Amino acid sequence: MTAETSSKRTSESRSTMMQLIFPLDTNYHGTMFGGKVMEYMDKIAAIASMRHARGPVVTASTDSLDFVAPIKVGDMIDVEAFVTWTHKSSMEIYVKVQTENVYTGGRKTAVTAFFTFVALDEKGKPVRVPTIVPETDEEKELHASAPGRYSLRMQRKQDRQKSN
Repeated sequence: MTAETSSKRTSESRSTMMQLIFPLDTNYHGTMFGGKVMEYMDKIAAIASMRHARGPVVTASTDSLDFVAPIKVGDMIDVEAFVTWTHKSSMEIYVKVQTENVYTGGRKTAVTAFFTFVALDEKGKPVRVPTIVPETDEEKELHASAPGRYSLRMQRKQDRQKSN
């Protein structure tokens, strides 16, 4: 990694995708399948992390997946992701799904989560990633609280290894 690529602004990884929700996307309650939402979230998190690492990445973990409002048929969803923090080869990505009523423009947050991705080299081995430079208040807040989430993830990993 060169000096010019040793850090990147959060805005360089920010990625979004829009999707209109149809009946086939929903369960018998008329709300979007959780697994379908998670698929979109994982895809946009992968895109954000690839934009940051400028190379291949893999999903390492998903945590704090919180469904806070239903997504209904006819809603449009805006799935947004950006890198909040980096470690050596890993990146924490914040993903937020907002619904938008296409007739009124009203928006609300429906799902939030944190994903961890690891950057890989051409041989599939972890490779160092640039650090992140947060710009907005939201980005700075998430960046400041990220080491605590990282510690919790590492503790969970250690606990799983002990139990195996």
